[in-house]
This record gives sequence, C-alpha cells and structure tokens, in this order.
Amino acid sequence: MHSGRMGASNVSTTSDFTLVGLFSHTGPHLILFFLVAAMFTAGLLGNTILIFLIATDSRLHTPMYFLLSQLSLLDIGFPLVTIPKMVADFLQERNVITFGGCATQMFFLMFMGVSEGVLLFFMSYDRYVAVCHPLHYQVLMRGQVCLVMVGASWFSGALVASILTSITLMFPYCASHTVDHFFCELPALLKLSCTDTSAYELALSVSGVLTLLLPLSLVFTSYGYVLGAVLRMRSAEARHKAFTMCSSHMAVVSLFYGAALFMYMVPGSYHSPQQDNMVSLFYSLITPTLNPLIYSLRNREVRMAFVKAMGRADFRVKQ
Repeated sequence: MHSGRMGASNVSTTSDFTLVGLFSHTGPHLILFFLVAAMFTAGLLGNTILIFLIATDSRLHTPMYFLLSQLSLLDIGFPLVTIPKMVADFLQERNVITFGGCATQMFFLMFMGVSEGVLLFFMSYDRYVAVCHPLHYQVLMRGQVCLVMVGASWFSGALVASILTSITLMFPYCASHTVDHFFCELPALLKLSCTDTSAYELALSVSGVLTLLLPLSLVFTSYGYVLGAVLRMRSAEARHKAFTMCSSHMAVVSLFYGAALFMYMVPGSYHSPQQDNMVSLFYSLITPTLNPLIYSLRNREVRMAFVKAMGRADFRVKQ
C-alpha cells in the first residue's frame, strides 16, 4: 500500500472526493447507461412486488417467505445507495461526493452486505429444518425465532459497518481525492491513504473470514444435509419441489458470495479498478435485480400469488 513517509504537505485539506464514473457520453456507454437504469427500475419493481405479495397473500405467511421479504428489502436498499448518485453524476457531468456522502455510502453498503450474508445463512437453516426435520419445523422456526434471526442479521450488519467505516475514515488521505470507483467502497478508498494500511487490510481479511467464509461454510453444510435428505425422498413430486427451492437459494448464495469474496478476500493487487467496478456493479445492481426473478420464476406459490393479485386488480378495474 502507501508509504507512511509522505509529508504533511501531501495530505489534502479538502473533504470532497471525486468518483471515477462508469460511463462517458459516447454511443456504447449511453446504451450501457440506459441498460443500467432499466435494470435498476426492474429490480426495484420486482423486489417491491415480491414484498407486496408476501405481505398480502396468506399462503405466503410462512417463515421462509418472511425471511425472503427481508432479503427483498435489502435488495431494494443496495442499488438505492449507489445507482441514483451515479445517474445524477452522469447527467450533471459532475462526479463529486462529500466526505459525509462517502461515509454514508460506505456504511450502508457494508451494513446491507453483511446483513444479507447472515440472512442467507438463516434462509439456508430454514430449508435445512424444513427438509431434514419437518416434524419440528413449527417449533424451531416459530415467529419469535424468525424475528431474532432478522434482528441478528441487521444488528451484525450495523455493528461491522460502524466499526469498519469509522476506522477507514480515520486514515489521512493524500492530495489526490480521486476514488477509482463509481461509488465509495472500502477497498477503493484505502488506496488513497497516505499511511501504510497493510495491518488494517490484514484485519479486513480476518473479518472477511468471520463475515463471509464462516456463514458461507454454514450455508454449504446446511445444503449438504438438505441434498442428502432430498435424494432419500421416495416421492418424486416432493423431491422435485425441495430440489427446485433449494437450487434457487443456492443460485442466490453463489451470486452474492462470489462477488463479495472477490472484492473483500482477494488482495487488491490481484484485481484492477475495472474489475472492481464490474464486480461491484454485479453485486450492487445485477444480483438484487435477479433475486426476485430467481425466486418467482422457479416458485409455484409466488407465481400463484401474483396471478391472484392480478386477478383482484383486474376485477377492481372492471367494477
């Protein structure tokens, strides 16, 4: 990283940062810009519809769908932290973000990222209990337990985000306040520090083990037991239903954890700013947009709830 020998004259006195945007005002970039805007809108719409269906359809008032509604809530928040700012910067041709704005972006991204990682583990545990211990499901996944799970995921996100954001913003930053990223993300910001951040990067890797690898290993353990139980099922219909639901969960887990592990566990020297931008766009926009599609297209109960809701809306219009 950066050497601690740089003089005080090289430390910037301004508190604003300049973000390197994803797009320029050229033909191919304009197409990409409108594609991102369309995906952002589709993601917000898809996750909002999923939350609405879970809240209004009594058949979806189960622990699994309650946890899924929390995932959709986080998937609404993820793109809202980065994409509107990026769109405004592109339209105004001004890529400046204040110190406070940068801190806010970094905090909420880490808050939602850690919360989602922990929530995905609890969702895998829910499937493990449903498939491997169906007779105890109502007790093990009762309402109070679900609320504790959600509370634990949100609290762990807030705790980790508070600690890491506070420490990152304590570092002195050099004269160059240009963040080689389209939003304020911790790895990109550390590159601007005037001091040696190698010890902090090591601490980040350790925290990455706790917040990423530990939940991921527990997720795979849960689904390992689930797969074993599914393969032993005698009913082909029950086997197909369980496998479809669990494969949907695994697709979401793979998309989220794959991108997060690349950004926070792989040392910065092994990936370029361009790769960082693509991976960050993937987990902050593409994954939240795909999640409601993965769950709704492969889930008969959600499709039925959507058809029922459309039928009610059509009935009201005809009246």
